[in-house]
Amino acid sequence: MDPPAYAFWIRAPGEGEIRPVAVPRPGPDDVEVRTLWSGVSRGTETLVFRGGVPQSQSTAMRAPFQEGDFPGPVKYGYLNVGVVERGPAGLRGRVVFCLHPHQTRYVVPAAAVTPVPDDVPPTRAVLAGTVETAVNALWDAAPLVGDRIAVVGAGMVGCSVAAVLARFPGVEVELVDVDPARAAVADALGVRFALPGDAAGECDLVVHASATQAGLARSLELLAFEGEVVELSWYGDRPVTVPLGGPFHSRRLAVRSTQVGTVAPARRARRSTGDRLALALRLLADPAFDALVTEEIAFRDLPAVLRDLADDGHRALCVRVAYGEG
Repeated sequence: MDPPAYAFWIRAPGEGEIRPVAVPRPGPDDVEVRTLWSGVSRGTETLVFRGGVPQSQSTAMRAPFQEGDFPGPVKYGYLNVGVVERGPAGLRGRVVFCLHPHQTRYVVPAAAVTPVPDDVPPTRAVLAGTVETAVNALWDAAPLVGDRIAVVGAGMVGCSVAAVLARFPGVEVELVDVDPARAAVADALGVRFALPGDAAGECDLVVHASATQAGLARSLELLAFEGEVVELSWYGDRPVTVPLGGPFHSRRLAVRSTQVGTVAPARRARRSTGDRLALALRLLADPAFDALVTEEIAFRDLPAVLRDLADDGHRALCVRVAYGEG
């Protein structure tokens, strides 16, 4: 008899709990996965936890295997690494990544899982969904050799963008954040670090990922003539003022959005979402990404930890959730 399965649910804004869940028998085209690790995407998941998803965006914000509706009860999450215990012969026993919520066991179509490359530790593979977001943002941003680039906001997504940019030839990358402790992460990723007031200007490109109004304003200030801010932040239901006076028009500055829900137009004709995720997993062969995992917890502690993460004073990057043999 299979062991019982459990999942993390947001019962109501600010309230999480572990619930028993029914796991169906896999069909011929399905896999049953036992979770090894999951990751908390702090920015998006705490926004969901607080009940900050606008009603107008409730459909766009649905995770692939979400259950329930915003603001709750809802089962949400999308950074899951596990081992296939039942399914097609080519996948049985393989470690896979899936855009599935925090749950000990689950059944999904086999096409919904992506094998983790042998040179990528499962503990690091929980970052795949975040690195996929960075890949899509950089397909939108299209940085050029030798560009001066600032990444404003050293959260999970901003650090992932900086880590990928650090491998571009001739590019000068500066990671900008209000927390001086992020300097150690920048150093591990191989990029410079600056507090907002000390950041270098005249940037060809700024990727904004702080999800703050002040960060967006500073991003515009850091641009060179005809530079562009690629806005990667998700603000949820918070209103944001964009400073479009001053030099915005005279310096011909630009702000444009990027979002991982669809493949960037520059690659949409030639890359699928599966191709994009597979690329993110290949990039994770670089051990520098380990710097993005700053805390590890047990699955049973997830409700309390997510409540703490929703407090702006908690500065964790990726929180990795361990499932043991459950």
